[in-house]
Amino acid sequence: MKDIIRVKCLLSTEVEALLNQQIKKEAQSSSAYLSMAAWCNSNGFDFSSDYFFKQAEEERVHQLKIYKYVLDMGGTAISPEVTNIKIEFNSFKECFEDALDHEISVTQSLKNIAAYCYKEQDFVTIEFLNWFFKEQREEEYKARRALELFEVIGEEGTGRWQIDKNVGNIVYTEA
Repeated sequence: MKDIIRVKCLLSTEVEALLNQQIKKEAQSSSAYLSMAAWCNSNGFDFSSDYFFKQAEEERVHQLKIYKYVLDMGGTAISPEVTNIKIEFNSFKECFEDALDHEISVTQSLKNIAAYCYKEQDFVTIEFLNWFFKEQREEEYKARRALELFEVIGEEGTGRWQIDKNVGNIVYTEA
C-alpha cells in the first residue's frame, strides 16, 4: 500500500515558523522550571521544588500540544535545541521572579502569534491558541500569587519555610 502524502500544509510558512518558535519557548520554559526545581530541592525548599516540577511538566505538555498541531496541519514541527538555562539563583524569591517573567514572555509570544494569525485570517490557529490564552491566565495568576507570598509572609524567621509550604496551595479558579 502506498504511503499517504500530505499534499498541502494548512499553515502559512510564517505561522508555521512562529509556532515552531513557540515550541522552542515552551521547551525552554520547561527546562527553566526543571532548573528552578533542582535549585529549590538543593536548598531545602521541597514544596517549591515539587511546584516547579509540576510547572515543568505543564510546559512540556504545552510544547507537545503545539508540536502535534503543526503536524496535524501538515506542517513540519521542529524539535528544539534548548541552551543557556540558568542553573543558579541568588535567592529563593528570584526563582519566582524568573517564573513570572517566563510566563509573561510566553503570553506575549502567544499574543504575537495570534496577531499575525488575525492579519492572515488564520482563524483555525486562532481558535487553537485560545486554549493557551486561558492557560496563561492561570499560569500568570499562580506566579503572581507565589511572589505575593514573599510580601505578605516575609522571608525573616520561618518566613521562607511558610512560603515554601504554601506555594503548592495556590489555585486559580475562574470567575
